[in-house]
Amino acid sequence: MARLDRLALTDFRNYRHLAWRPEAPVTVVTGENGSGKTNLLEALSLLVPGRGLRGARSAEMARHGTTIWGVAARFTGPDGAPFDIATGSDPARPERRVFRRDGETLRSRAALADHLSAVWLTPQMDRLFQDGLPGRRRFLDRLVLALEPGHARELAAHDQAMGQRNRLLAAGRADPGWLSALEDSMARHAVAASAARLALVTQLNGEAAHTVPDGFPPARLDILCPIVQQLRDRPALAVEDWLRGRLAAGRACDSARGGAGIGAHRADMALSDQASGRPAAQASTGQQKALLLGVVLAHAALMTRSRGEAPMILLDEPLVHLDEARRAALFRSVGAFDATVLMTGTDADQFAPLRGRAGFVSPRNGALDGKPV
Repeated sequence: MARLDRLALTDFRNYRHLAWRPEAPVTVVTGENGSGKTNLLEALSLLVPGRGLRGARSAEMARHGTTIWGVAARFTGPDGAPFDIATGSDPARPERRVFRRDGETLRSRAALADHLSAVWLTPQMDRLFQDGLPGRRRFLDRLVLALEPGHARELAAHDQAMGQRNRLLAAGRADPGWLSALEDSMARHAVAASAARLALVTQLNGEAAHTVPDGFPPARLDILCPIVQQLRDRPALAVEDWLRGRLAAGRACDSARGGAGIGAHRADMALSDQASGRPAAQASTGQQKALLLGVVLAHAALMTRSRGEAPMILLDEPLVHLDEARRAALFRSVGAFDATVLMTGTDADQFAPLRGRAGFVSPRNGALDGKPV
């Protein structure tokens, strides 16, 4: 694993300055609501590709009254060699983020995937099955992105071509050749993104059947998407041709509705209990939380096997809705990973079984345990 040795924050969220050295691979962060527990997890989540566990913009991360913020961490790699990763706002353009490894600026955030990975669960994910499909699709794409950093580029290229096509259709005077070129781009990128989603779900369903810890229900993920359905039976090039035909035939309908009726943006995710087949949407709140934790832990196991090293595991309020048996199962599971693990909660007593095996810290007034380390 890449072991976290030091985390430094500068004007990040509620932290003016923090330098923290974890005492153990597993850390429990407890404290009152609003004390800065989640901010620590978010800081670490910004050191891997993507927009972090909150999906926030750079301008939202600066401490109140400031515009420039920074997150820097030192890790020891699997080979025993230390390396530094940092991100923060660009002093010249505070709305933009910069990324550095060992002091050298990286060209894009995707390059971070060569050095570090992470998985996480947040309380907002507890509502995946009550809220709309965008949240479920983001959850799915976050799982894909952790293993395939190029997935973000495919989605961005698809959405860019789709946006241009939407504007042309809305104008009502679109050149057919121009539309065909945009639909070709949409088809190529949609099929690539859908294939990555299908590959991840196939691997993860196989992983869940064998690696979900005792006490958690093995979950089954499904993708509700006609493009994925086509990819199950046909080669990718044939699916691209099919999708181009669907887009061309649907121009009038898409013009009337104001957007494309088919594409990578229409996919939904379904989650169910592998053993019973019960959909997560029909399960109790506690069962839903257990299913999601099972997915995250199975994903961490898959990443460990695929990459040869474990990701950071960031669990924000993981004990909410869990009974005592599943809390114990979670503690056994995180202890089995050779990984940097951070968990948060408001009640330190609920994490008592981890005392002696994990470090415990509490944010207070922008520091940990009341004083900087």
